[in-house]
Amino acid sequence: MRVLTALQAAAALVVAVRLARGRNRLPPLTVTRDRLSAPTHAQAARDRLPGQAPARTAPPRVSVVIPARDEEARIGPCLSALLADPDVAEIIVVDDESRDGTACLAAELGAKVIAGAPLPEGWVGKQWALKQGGEAAGGDVVVTLDADARPAPGLVGALTAALGEYDLVSAGPRFVCEGVAEQALHASFLATLVYRFGPIGPSAPPAPHRTVANGQCTAFRRTAMLDARGFARVRGHMADDVALARTLAADGWSVGFLDAGGLLEVDMHDSAGEVWREWGRSLSLRDVTAPGWQAADLAVVWLTAALPVLRLVTGRPTRLDLALLTVRSLLAGALRGSYTRPGPGVLLSPLLDPLAALRLTQATLRPVRSWRGRTYPATTTVSRLGQVTTGTPPEQATTGERPGPDATTMPPERVTTATRSRPGPTATWPGRVTKGGNSAPPDRSAAR
Repeated sequence: MRVLTALQAAAALVVAVRLARGRNRLPPLTVTRDRLSAPTHAQAARDRLPGQAPARTAPPRVSVVIPARDEEARIGPCLSALLADPDVAEIIVVDDESRDGTACLAAELGAKVIAGAPLPEGWVGKQWALKQGGEAAGGDVVVTLDADARPAPGLVGALTAALGEYDLVSAGPRFVCEGVAEQALHASFLATLVYRFGPIGPSAPPAPHRTVANGQCTAFRRTAMLDARGFARVRGHMADDVALARTLAADGWSVGFLDAGGLLEVDMHDSAGEVWREWGRSLSLRDVTAPGWQAADLAVVWLTAALPVLRLVTGRPTRLDLALLTVRSLLAGALRGSYTRPGPGVLLSPLLDPLAALRLTQATLRPVRSWRGRTYPATTTVSRLGQVTTGTPPEQATTGERPGPDATTMPPERVTTATRSRPGPTATWPGRVTKGGNSAPPDRSAAR
């Protein structure tokens, strides 16, 4: 009993330190007209030669890439919002062998639709679709969105402006959750992420092996990502977003995970059962987390979130349990801001923490590698430096060269004629590759 109490106290201290980071969180993304390549007046004056007229710097072109597999029922609102956004020059939907009318709907609405090539061995569908979309994009900046995202006007401009400070930007949304049970379970799952990694928008970057990201919305410079071979290097991961962020952070990229709740909503699931099945399968981040950290994360969640509820139900809570329950209730109140229409489910979410801990444990011990009718072999590993590998052939992993026109290159003839693109000037940011084969951080000097 004393050992358990000591462990719980240690875990409580860890959670307290992580939650304390929320006091210095970065401000959320807001609507801005600043452009990534536009210097300040002082910078422009300093860079001009004597007698030279002020230069007019064009904003970067932004391509939005949406990987889509069987998304006919969800993709419409996302495309409608993007089509009305003046910051978007091009919308590309990569149809990942959908079995419904996703491609037809996207083309009818005016997006550029790419019929995805057959999935190569060793790839997960989303990374394969994003790779094809990135190669086909004509913009200087690429923003990726899931089909169930609901971007507000100004999101794309805010993400583009944020690339003046970061090499890879990931945005956290507000969630659309209907029903008390769905909202309670979702908020309980969300709380496990906060307990393990702290609140969104940390002012100080975490270590690469603890970096997190949200693949529902990311932004990066196209040439830098192509040079880094980002999606190819995480081709086999189910937790592709965190794998990409950790791999690039280990290369020296500056990764920003920012709150965009005022500019982005996501309607992920339709029921509590779907939350349990779909989000629960990736919640543990098992294929991007070393075993020691997996055990530590599980211990923190069980000792500080699940155990106090179980003791409360049995009528035997300790003073530490009551303190932890108070902290968890305060967190539930703070998490109300993460939902479009917060209801009683968010406040009741602490009662489901034992279920969340159970699902987290299940996903860690018995990971599921299937999605939308596909099953993927477990071939991934996690290296000691936080660089995630997927069995990349040695000659590709060490040379840093981009693959040539082979099975991993998108066939141009698979692009439909329905497009929506605005012409405009371009600006490029060189991506660099080190001798060891890892990508160097992109040059952001153009933003300054």
